[in-house]
Amino acid sequence: MKKIRQFPALVAMTALLSSCGGGSTSGGSTAVTPPTTTVANSTCSLRARQDFAYDVLNEWYLFPETLPGRLDPTPHTTVTAYIDALTATARAQSKDRFFTYITSIAEENAFFNSGSSAGFGVRLSTDSTARKVFVAEAFEGAPALAAGIDRATEIVAVGETPTTMRLVSDILASEGSAGVTSALGPSTAGTTRTLRVTTAGVTRDVTVSKADYSLTPVSSRYGARVLTEGTRKIGYLNLRTFISTADPQLTAAFADFKAQGVSEYIIDFRYNGGGAVNIAYLMGDLLAGGRSSTDVYANTTFRSEKSSRNEIRRFAQRAETVTPTKIAFITTGSSASASELVANAMIPYLGNNLALVGSNTYGKPVGQVGIDRTACDDRIRVVAFATLNAAGNGAYYTGLASSFPNSCAAADDITKPLGDPTEASVKGALDFLAGRSCTRIASTDSKSAQSFRQANELITPDQPTVAQREVPGLF
Repeated sequence: MKKIRQFPALVAMTALLSSCGGGSTSGGSTAVTPPTTTVANSTCSLRARQDFAYDVLNEWYLFPETLPGRLDPTPHTTVTAYIDALTATARAQSKDRFFTYITSIAEENAFFNSGSSAGFGVRLSTDSTARKVFVAEAFEGAPALAAGIDRATEIVAVGETPTTMRLVSDILASEGSAGVTSALGPSTAGTTRTLRVTTAGVTRDVTVSKADYSLTPVSSRYGARVLTEGTRKIGYLNLRTFISTADPQLTAAFADFKAQGVSEYIIDFRYNGGGAVNIAYLMGDLLAGGRSSTDVYANTTFRSEKSSRNEIRRFAQRAETVTPTKIAFITTGSSASASELVANAMIPYLGNNLALVGSNTYGKPVGQVGIDRTACDDRIRVVAFATLNAAGNGAYYTGLASSFPNSCAAADDITKPLGDPTEASVKGALDFLAGRSCTRIASTDSKSAQSFRQANELITPDQPTVAQREVPGLF
């Protein structure tokens, strides 16, 4: 006989905003009552896990009107397939583009607490027209950079051994980017591949093994620097992802900006898919000079049954807080969620002194909570809240370009280092800050609208790991 039972679970409302789903256990969490479900027992059978997912969505989903009735999970062979079926209507409305999903508690905690993952430690982008794959970014302390593979390196061929290498152009022609993902192998330490790479016109073969490493949110090479134009000082900050270890790095960067008297800023979110809301709040506080303690940074709203959890977050001054007179946010279709929250929050206060540079953002004004069933290492990430700025703007499902008073279209020039003043997007940001003219970003240029593709688009696996959900293009 089936009984209604309450699953033993560590259940927390963990505020997070990420592009392809995902989130953080580091964002301030509040204990909530676990949902109940009707199952024969509390084992980790497929049916029990599917029923758990259904009850989580039924209780927390931000768009309950889009959910079907009690959808029979039997035809669906995985929990993921069942969740995708439950959210199909919201997805068709562009409200939930696979932002609700199941993930591993252990794997997610490891990434959000320390940036821990396994791989080569690069972001890869593809030029589908030219059938080429390039490294968009390489991370310190990871195998690829140690092997001399960095931004602008082209991966020409890949194989499990030197004698089994296939040309990337052939892989893309026959299998698309999914073929590249497959050729590079699983995201497990010890996976070894031989790569033929070209850097600065020099081609060589190199064998690299994937390894465990911790991603640094702010690069030690280019993540925070002060650029100069004449007598003007411009603070450049590149944030890779919103995870816990970003806190001390951001604090140190802004302390230096403040000490140097910087008042104009370039915030580079071009590859930042989002993450922990508490780090997004920290960024707001670090940019809060001139704001009062009553000024609204963001409004968080849940469905009506959960409205007691609605929250108004106001700016808070810190010792490291700076007072920006102008900000240029560098973005692409990979800039999402927490990145969009930070940029959107500045619009009511900086107005014409604010610009979006690069291309339109992804378009994700909603966030997830995590409901855990620890016995099965299952965490259901369910879209449960929306975020709005002080002016009430929170419907940017097709990106932020149309919301910004100014924007400047610019390429992501991977032939130049990140943070280089001559790199196209950084140059575009400097042009805006200096008052030079530029071409506005078209509001249709959004990955979310499925109508625009950058010349070099980050590769996203069909079945991403936790780290790949949070760090677009990661391998």
